Amino acid sequence: MSRTAAPTRRTAPRRAMILAAGLGKRMRPITATTPKPLVRVAGRSLLDRALDRLQAAGVEDVVINVHYLADLVEQHARRHKGGPRVHISDERQKLLDTGGAIRKALPLLGEDPFFLLNSDTLWLEGPQPNLDLLAGDWDGERMDILLLMAPTATSLGYEGRGDFAMDPSGRLTRRPEREVVPFAYAGVAIIRPQLFADAPEGPFSLNRIFDAVAEQGRLYGTRIEGQWLHVGTPEALRAAEKRFATTD
Repeated sequence: MSRTAAPTRRTAPRRAMILAAGLGKRMRPITATTPKPLVRVAGRSLLDRALDRLQAAGVEDVVINVHYLADLVEQHARRHKGGPRVHISDERQKLLDTGGAIRKALPLLGEDPFFLLNSDTLWLEGPQPNLDLLAGDWDGERMDILLLMAPTATSLGYEGRGDFAMDPSGRLTRRPEREVVPFAYAGVAIIRPQLFADAPEGPFSLNRIFDAVAEQGRLYGTRIEGQWLHVGTPEALRAAEKRFATTD
């Protein structure tokens, strides 16, 4: 997608949601006692890094869902200094998956497009902050969802076949089974909340919404600047630590 100027504070989303309720099974044994959002990379937790990025992008309110080791995540989030106002979406009784989590949090998210971040997404910035690039590329006339996309060839710790192909306009199509595509979803998006208004309550994957929007031709992507660090396993965590060390 062609670049636009960095957005003003008037055009960037003012609200965000961080998905922080997952079990972090692939990160065990680290996550046996530490929820994945509180795992530290180069001395700072993944959750704090996400909140720092949202603060820099001008976000004023952030919703964080909690389930696994929920008290630890909630207490940590509320202690974060100087960032957006924190609102907790409580999933202690039942884990709702990514789509169901957003559906439950709709009353806290308002009616305007919002930033969505996976709590474990991590990246090194390029010439411009990636949240600003994403907001600058948002076009509500054409889009219902805009995803931050990472080239699989240059991402650290990612070993999959990619998630989407992206045409020159930024429009995304899902990877066909058994094929390889050049881009992976980096765990950051701008989403129109109305997409979830008619969704049933209970657990469901965000991929259901992605696929429905893609079929309508309204799923788009922005290519990340800098480098995406896929921190999914203890080995990938160690690789990310080394990568941060080279940037100091």
